[in-house]
Amino acid sequence: MRKKMLIWMIPLALATISFTYKAGNVSNIPCTAVNNTFNHGESLTYKVYYNLGLLWIPAGEVDFSVKENHDSYEIQAIGKTYASYESVFKVNDYFYSKIDKNTMLPSNFVRIVEEGNYRLYDSIHFEQNKNIAYTYQGKTKNSATVQALKYEGCMQDLVSNLYKLRTTDLNNYGKGDKMNLQMMLDKEIFPIGILVEGKEQKKIKDLGKFNTIRINPEVVVGNVFKKGNKMTIWVSDDMNKIPLLIESPIAVGSVKMVLKSHKGLKYPLAAKV
Repeated sequence: MRKKMLIWMIPLALATISFTYKAGNVSNIPCTAVNNTFNHGESLTYKVYYNLGLLWIPAGEVDFSVKENHDSYEIQAIGKTYASYESVFKVNDYFYSKIDKNTMLPSNFVRIVEEGNYRLYDSIHFEQNKNIAYTYQGKTKNSATVQALKYEGCMQDLVSNLYKLRTTDLNNYGKGDKMNLQMMLDKEIFPIGILVEGKEQKKIKDLGKFNTIRINPEVVVGNVFKKGNKMTIWVSDDMNKIPLLIESPIAVGSVKMVLKSHKGLKYPLAAKV
C-alpha cells in the first residue's frame, strides 16, 4: 500500500473514475462558476485516521486555507503526520492552487511531496483560453522537466476540484444524478464522476450531528484502491458546502478524514442539528 496517499484523501476523493454507477441524470458541471460559498481567511482542518482491523489509528492532519486577492483565490493545503505516526511513515506535503475569481478555473498548481524517502515537485501552469497546460515535474524544482499537454473543455487540478465542487449547488441534483468534471494530475487527464446519493443526518466525531448531502466519487483502481471500492463524502447541507467526513476502503484497511475544526466561514454552519 502507498501510505503516502492517505494524507491527501480529500482532493484524491474528487480525482477519478474506474467503474460506472447506475446513475439517473448525468451532466457536466459548467466550466465557469461564481463563488458564493467561501471567502478570505477560511481555514479547515481535517484529522486523518487509518484503519486496520478494528483499530482506528490517528495518522495526521490536513490544513486548508484561503487567501483572496483582487482577481484570484490562493488555496493552500498542508498535510503532515503526527509525531507518533512518523515511525510508521512520515509525511510532509504541500499543495497550492491559484484560481481565477471570475471563472473558478485554476491558473497555477504546485505539489511538493515529502513522504518517507520519496520526493516530488509537481507544478502545472494552465492557459485555459488556449486549452493547454505546461507541467513541470521532477524530484526537485531545479530538476523538473516541462511537458505541454493539450486538452478539451476546461480543466481543474487536485485542489481546485474541491472548491469548484463547493460552488456547485448540490440541491439542484436529485438522488441518483451524476456530475462530471475533469482534472489534470501527474501528466494525465482524468474524468471525474460524482454520484449524488441524497440527504442524510450524520454524526461527525467531536462536532455533533449535521444535515448532509452524501456523494460518492468514483475511484481509480490501482495501488490504493481495489475494484469495487466505494468512497463516500458527507457535505454540509448549507451555504458553506463543507466536506465533513470522507470514508473509503483502500487496498489494505480503510481510511477516513474527519473535519476537526473550522474558522472564517462565510456563513454560519447552519447544517448542524
